[in-house]
Amino acid sequence: MSRQKSLWNRLLNMNKAVFLDRDGVINRRLEDDYVKKWDEFCFLPGVFEAIKTIKEKGYLVIVVTNQRGIARGFITEKDLEEIHQKMQKELKKHEAQVDDIFYCPHDISDNCNCRKPKPGMLIQAQKKWNIDFNHSYIIGDSESDIEAGERVGCQGILTTDLKDAVKLLFDD
Repeated sequence: MSRQKSLWNRLLNMNKAVFLDRDGVINRRLEDDYVKKWDEFCFLPGVFEAIKTIKEKGYLVIVVTNQRGIARGFITEKDLEEIHQKMQKELKKHEAQVDDIFYCPHDISDNCNCRKPKPGMLIQAQKKWNIDFNHSYIIGDSESDIEAGERVGCQGILTTDLKDAVKLLFDD
């Protein structure tokens, strides 16, 4: 296959995604603390229905979350992955599939490329999932979430109510 034809096929088969922040959008954000174990994780109202709707509309659902509690020693990456596995299991029980999770384990002072508002996690997801940013969205509860999305061409919605954000996106 020619290089040009291969590029054309890739462009034709690009995916749309809705990127979700985790804390404050999927689960309750803890005041002055980090979710460090599963029993501190509490889904926000309407999350299961909202994620299910996003999937039904043909979008990938990708979580992009800053987790500086790792850099600060409050939680290990193993603990975070266990929380995410349990989150996924609970979402699946409600037919609400998350396609992937990307997290930044760095502190603000590390000046990495993955910590929002920098778009590194979104770019990693784009490479893995062949995402068309111009037809994708980011939903977050902070300006840094929205800025990360805007830096790559995603439209952003600033909210703590995922169900309302999904209504805004998909109600005709």
